[in-house]
Amino acid sequence: MTLLVLDITVRRGLSSEGFREALHLTLPHIAAYALSFAVIAEFWLDHRRILAAFPVVDGRVTGLTLLGLGLTAMMPFPTALLAEYSNEPQAVAVYGLSVAALNAVHMTLLLTSHRRLGPVRDAGALRARRLDAADLISTVLVFGITVPLAFVSPTAAKWVWLALLPAKIVIGHRQSKLAPDQAGGP
Repeated sequence: MTLLVLDITVRRGLSSEGFREALHLTLPHIAAYALSFAVIAEFWLDHRRILAAFPVVDGRVTGLTLLGLGLTAMMPFPTALLAEYSNEPQAVAVYGLSVAALNAVHMTLLLTSHRRLGPVRDAGALRARRLDAADLISTVLVFGITVPLAFVSPTAAKWVWLALLPAKIVIGHRQSKLAPDQAGGP
């Protein structure tokens, strides 16, 4: 989370009108920060949940983790692009691609954990695995779809990102209904 540095300022000595205009101009920066904070927070929560399933962390898991951390460390760049140029197709596409790639790494990590844990016979554990996968897949798909859509309409692409909220709420609600011993692992 400390990677996202807020560079939001309002110049001193402005008139009342200048102050209101400068304050209004900070809104895209605050919105981009909030969106990226949510993306990175979810990455961190997913990472903790996925790694909890691994009895031993080997080179593949370490490599995927480092790739994910590298992509996370890059998030300030697409966040700044989105804040400054939110109507430019390339800025929206770069942001969408960054979030999709980050979640694709987690999807790979989750599938690796599922393969190593083997098949499950318990219906609750199977449901937990499917919900974890659905959560990541929905993010990869939604942000991935918006990459080409951004070149048609950057505004429509950003609205599509909002479509993810109901899916996340439903998935989170279903995950919370699982038994505590099943909700924490893939």
